[in-house]
Amino acid sequence: MGGVGKKGDIKEVKDGYALNLLIPQRLAEQATKERAAQHAAEQKKNADARAKEEEALAALVAGLKGERIEMKLRATEKGGLFKSVGAEEVASAILAQKRARVPSGSIELKAPIKTTGEHPVTISAAGTTIEMVVAIVALT
Repeated sequence: MGGVGKKGDIKEVKDGYALNLLIPQRLAEQATKERAAQHAAEQKKNADARAKEEEALAALVAGLKGERIEMKLRATEKGGLFKSVGAEEVASAILAQKRARVPSGSIELKAPIKTTGEHPVTISAAGTTIEMVVAIVALT
């Protein structure tokens, strides 16, 4: 026994718990040999699909190496922005300009961007790490 299971996990639980709660509420089903074999096949298929997604993401990120993204934002005369730019905004700009969907969680900023100019950005996804430049230009 031990621990709470997640969807797709095979866990051993006490008979009363399974028969009185899990199975009637369709939260679980009894693990037969056929069902266990089907579960193993599904897990392998899901793992293969995740591996393909990882490869595609790695290729996409590698293609962005050294690229430059330009964002036009409202700024003060001294170059300060009215709102800071975070990973979400950078991901949206990459999608709009390079047609590449990069998860915002894989975009690393040293700090939120609050001034105009060029700022280095690191993208780490699927075992690939690259650097690119985000240029913030004052809207005229």
